[in-house]
Amino acid sequence: MADDATSPEGLIEVMPDRLANQIAAGEVVQRPASVAKELLENALDAGASSLEVLLKDAGSTLVQVIDDGCGMGPEDAQRCFERHATSKVRSVDDLERIRTLGFRGEALASIAAVAQVTLKTKRVEDETGTLVRVEGGEQVETRPCAIPSGTSVAVRNLFYNVPARRNFLKTPATELKHLTETVQSLALANPDTAVRLEHDGHEHYDLPAAPADDWHAATRSRILGLLGDEHDDELVPIEDSSSDLTVRGFVGAPSFHRKTRGEQFLFVNGRAIEDRYLSHAVKKAYDDLLPEGAFPFFALFLTMDPRRVDVNVHPQKTEVKFDDQSGIYGFLRSAVRAALGRVHVTPQIGDEEDPGEEAQTAPGESSSPSSDAASDGSSARPTPTSFQPRQSSDDSSSSSTGRPSPRPRSAPSSGQEQDGATVAPGTQSDALYRPPEEAPEGPSADTASSSTQKASPDAPETAPQQGPKSTPGQRPVWGLHDTYIVTPTDTGVMIVDQRAAHLRVLYERARTHLEQQRGESQRLLFPHTIDLSPAEADLLEELRDDLDALGFELERLSGRTISVRGVPTDVPDGDEDAILEDILAQYTSAQDAVDDERRTHLAKMMAQRSAVERGQPLSEDERRALLRDLFDCEMPYADPTGTPTIVKLSMEELADQFGR
Repeated sequence: MADDATSPEGLIEVMPDRLANQIAAGEVVQRPASVAKELLENALDAGASSLEVLLKDAGSTLVQVIDDGCGMGPEDAQRCFERHATSKVRSVDDLERIRTLGFRGEALASIAAVAQVTLKTKRVEDETGTLVRVEGGEQVETRPCAIPSGTSVAVRNLFYNVPARRNFLKTPATELKHLTETVQSLALANPDTAVRLEHDGHEHYDLPAAPADDWHAATRSRILGLLGDEHDDELVPIEDSSSDLTVRGFVGAPSFHRKTRGEQFLFVNGRAIEDRYLSHAVKKAYDDLLPEGAFPFFALFLTMDPRRVDVNVHPQKTEVKFDDQSGIYGFLRSAVRAALGRVHVTPQIGDEEDPGEEAQTAPGESSSPSSDAASDGSSARPTPTSFQPRQSSDDSSSSSTGRPSPRPRSAPSSGQEQDGATVAPGTQSDALYRPPEEAPEGPSADTASSSTQKASPDAPETAPQQGPKSTPGQRPVWGLHDTYIVTPTDTGVMIVDQRAAHLRVLYERARTHLEQQRGESQRLLFPHTIDLSPAEADLLEELRDDLDALGFELERLSGRTISVRGVPTDVPDGDEDAILEDILAQYTSAQDAVDDERRTHLAKMMAQRSAVERGQPLSEDERRALLRDLFDCEMPYADPTGTPTIVKLSMEELADQFGR
């Protein structure tokens, strides 16, 4: 063994404070949002009634928090940068009843170890303030300064002395999203505190302090200030209590939901926390009121004895540990369900009319997708689809929205329609039973005109005059319950799931557009305007190239308003705004992925939103075009989620079913 290994000094040494602070910063300071959180919590603990947050370059260049709290004297201003220096904990017993947001006394020391920090602070009773400047953990300047009562902490060039950590920061849009969420969360928890957020000279929020005499009114005002006044009618107040637990706040009506958990806020004794278990309790209260994959909005504030919750279990203090988590789960679910019940939105026991059916089937109409016309044979309602894989030149008329008008399906008053032919009730079209080599010829003008006449019930043996619109030698293509496409093959029959097939077609088309940065766009006759949140506006700019590639034509107007002037040709009519909002929501959850994974995610989402639905009627031309497009795909046998698009049955398999 080497001599130095047996040295009486040994191998273990106490780390210098500067090194220890840099290591601690790895846990406490993960990104600019971590800095903002620590500074804002200190300001709130100091009794601030006004907060101002200034950011540059998504926090990598500057995170500054200015407050009007109690401030510090000269000695405290210097001492606060030392490790474990705190004014909030004096003994072990204090850890069991923590009510302040900060308590460890390591945040400023950790931040100062990896950044250039300038602190200015002044108490009301002091004539002048104190300036302390720290770089890389070393105090480089201390002097008197002029400053209003309160504190200003400016953190510049985060991770300037730890390049590896700086390289791990995400894109500016991602970091700004985390910063915005941090400010949102603390602003929600403190509606009686004015909050202003500015990024690169642009104001994102300027929220006035709300009167504290009505907590629910103040919190509602703060929610609307952050998320928009359009949600005013969708906020459901909640307040409930047990012997040692109270919850109050707001949950969203079922219409107020998102594709991600980004607008779910949970607080315990004023501290913002993340708890998937308790968030699940809230979602469980909605039962099936929410569509699959949707997450409700909520801002809920739990108040309990501090001794029942341990807040000292996570470096960023975003997770806590309860002494009775299952009891809190049940209490929270019950309270949310009761609040929803008071506004008559919870599901009731017993048979109820499905509101969706009323929207789909007007009085006097059949609910069958095959019977869309009015009983008098007048023009049928438009087919709710923009599925146009290959538009012919004679189908280019445009509606008043500037988009191609959906073709109405013609349907007789009492007969059934089979590929354009009118069939008397109880009869079947002979064309459906002809073998492929006897496929019917295309209709003449005479037979086409006669095909719109109602077949006589007195002559059921008479075959209709018009079969499927097939050219000589072309195989028939039938629709089955407006869900499947059926066509004979040389060896049997092929059944295609129309939605799965369209998903595959649209997915590969979107992937191609994203890879080639060139997509097809349909101009809108009347552009739409959309108001975005600050985070969404910044995300939109980062996503702009991909949106252009998909076929969106967007123009940034004043502030956070954008004009939608064109959309991809596959987007259904009336879906222009919703699909763009969904893209931003989906991109928010996928923006940390590499470009290829992100684009795959976007392509799947575009396909899901634009694909034809099961039960949605298609004309024969549309069915044929869909099959052509499907077999032009690189992988036509499954949709992007792996669901099969095609099922083939051989003649032998069919014979087995009949016991032959």
